Amino acid sequence: MRYQQKLFLSFPLLIAAFYNAQKTNPAPSQPVTDEYFGMKITDEYRNLEDLENLSTKEWMKSQTAYTNSVLDLIPKKNYYVEKRLEIDKRQGHSVSNLEISKNNKYFYLRKNGDEKVSKLYYRDGFSGNEKLLYDPAEYKSAEPNHSFVINHISPSWDGDKIAVSMSEKGNEMADVIIIDVKTKHIHPEIITNAAPATFDGIKWLDDNSGFIYVAFSVTDPKSKDFYRNTRTVLYTIGTDPNTIREVFSAKNNPELKIEADQFPMILSFDQDQQYYIGMIVDYQTYRKTYIIKKKDLVEGKNNWQPFSDPSDNAKSLSIQKDQVIFQSGYNSPFIKLCKTDINNPDFKNAEILIPEKNGEEIKSYRITKDGIYYTTTKNGVEAKLYLYKDGKDQQIQIPFPSGNIRLESKGGEFSDIWITCSGWANDEQRFRYDVKSNKFKPENLAPVAEYPEFKNIIVKEITIKSRDGEEVPVSLLYNKNIKKDGQNPLLIDSYGSYGVSSTPFFARTYLLWASEGGVIAIAHVRGGGEKGEKWRLGGYKTTKPNTWRDLIDCTEYLINEKYTSKDKVAIWGASAGGITVGRAMTERPDLFKAVIVEVGATNMLRDESAINSQPKEFGSVKNPEEFKGLLEMDAYQHIQKGTKYPATFITGGLNDQRVTPWMPTKFAAKLISADTSDNPVLLKIDFEGGHAGNVPIAQRYANIGDMFTFALWQLGHPHYQPNGKVR
Repeated sequence: MRYQQKLFLSFPLLIAAFYNAQKTNPAPSQPVTDEYFGMKITDEYRNLEDLENLSTKEWMKSQTAYTNSVLDLIPKKNYYVEKRLEIDKRQGHSVSNLEISKNNKYFYLRKNGDEKVSKLYYRDGFSGNEKLLYDPAEYKSAEPNHSFVINHISPSWDGDKIAVSMSEKGNEMADVIIIDVKTKHIHPEIITNAAPATFDGIKWLDDNSGFIYVAFSVTDPKSKDFYRNTRTVLYTIGTDPNTIREVFSAKNNPELKIEADQFPMILSFDQDQQYYIGMIVDYQTYRKTYIIKKKDLVEGKNNWQPFSDPSDNAKSLSIQKDQVIFQSGYNSPFIKLCKTDINNPDFKNAEILIPEKNGEEIKSYRITKDGIYYTTTKNGVEAKLYLYKDGKDQQIQIPFPSGNIRLESKGGEFSDIWITCSGWANDEQRFRYDVKSNKFKPENLAPVAEYPEFKNIIVKEITIKSRDGEEVPVSLLYNKNIKKDGQNPLLIDSYGSYGVSSTPFFARTYLLWASEGGVIAIAHVRGGGEKGEKWRLGGYKTTKPNTWRDLIDCTEYLINEKYTSKDKVAIWGASAGGITVGRAMTERPDLFKAVIVEVGATNMLRDESAINSQPKEFGSVKNPEEFKGLLEMDAYQHIQKGTKYPATFITGGLNDQRVTPWMPTKFAAKLISADTSDNPVLLKIDFEGGHAGNVPIAQRYANIGDMFTFALWQLGHPHYQPNGKVR
């Protein structure tokens, strides 16, 4: 709703004005009733699923404009964006996507503090001179309205060429160009319909003559078939991209019976290996794999042979000469590191190299000339580094305590190993490890800045007991000088799906919240991977209610411990985290003051009608038991008319191929109609974005800044209260 004159209102009247403005602009409603196993369920806003409908578009635009007008009233609305950009400039530049070739050429993306997007650089060795290789602004620069970002890079083994993947406006579909490193010549052939940033990258053939990648079969990113029938293809340098050859797909390998909603991929490999391993990815922890000789695949043969089965509980397979190293969860609650013979594999009865560690989950490993380096985490947040060598296992003391350790290596025939350490309050730092001297040498490609505004912020890792007795890990960040008097603004972030862990990283968003006097909590709820496969399955399909009930229990604990109070709590969930926060607010609307649903999955009964449906993770309406689970986790269907709900901020991306934007739109429409509180329900659609990624950094900062501002406004922070001018 637009106001033609300025009104100067007291705060209570201002809130009432917001509320009334929403109620006078209802979404168009054309109800549809479906019957599932004898149960009739009405969907009041099925019409909003048609994103091409003019009335749907206009309502989304009007809600977004209204949301912007409301947020513009808040004095410190731009604080977050300005602070993040200032921090970027203070650091000087940041580096990401580092890749090192076998001959020690470094390739990476670098963004200077005052730049909108990252550019591609390289250097010959860590100490070599840095050279600019490619600026994505050059791509399609003659065409208007383009703003590409580089989302993946892959150098050839010899570092002479590099494949560069670019996308724009939140789209996952990418264009790939090939650059000759020495001359900076860009090959005229452009590969389209690629998805390297989504599907495990670009992998070069041993002789550098071409590479393997995953391609989409459908070119329309809004098609329901967009993620179906993806295929692994081989491209030969210098040939017409339209002549790419499928090497691992349902069409090319019908005997493998690959389903349309599965993703056939070839795992990462080394040059000295004789085989490729193909994996059928379907968002399960353990997957079916096949194996083929490299020579056979290159020559066009399709003789893939079965390798491991999901029942083997094997993952992270890596070939080392005639052995396969892998992580095993077979007959154990925690992961083991095992090996088996590649010519006669027996994954269930494999040799155990590193037994399970009670309370520690083996997260990653790298094979080098000197042994196997591997990392573990406790509750997903306390990381350790080990080296397995000559049958012995020893812990390596890392430079500083870290919540996350990332490993890099050059392959089994090299000693080179690097670790990157980070934590909730520790900036990321990269080190080369020398096994002979047992010393770490810093090799940071970006400067490590000082952050005096964060010096008093502490991190506390706790566990709380849920209603059924499970110990739920919670990470807390706050200023050490706060008082536990129940008056602190608390923001709880939670996810809990796909076995994904909320891994510690240098969380500037969290730290800025804490520097504004608030408390951050990361609730590591069931459905994630923080405590192994059992933890994942504890919030999966019909057990999904544990996910949001863990969040509810964490909230009540923090209130009881006086970190905050009901009027000071905001919860935040993104993507599948929309299930978590959406159902927490609809089950306990009295417990939270504010809710942020960022590009969130909120209408799970309709998931199979969306672009990126995930019935293998959440369930199918075609199965009677799974239907009940989907109905239970559907926040949209649990909105009850006449209920007072918390203030809610709902976002979507028009180009989002992960969570279709009609989900947040329908959720907002129904919530506005049903809610009887005076709390605002705001919907903001990013018409130039998608699922948070593949956009310029300032755009991402602005989107986070809106959520940050909304939450602090609703939780009563004095610097974030509207100034009384409604336009």
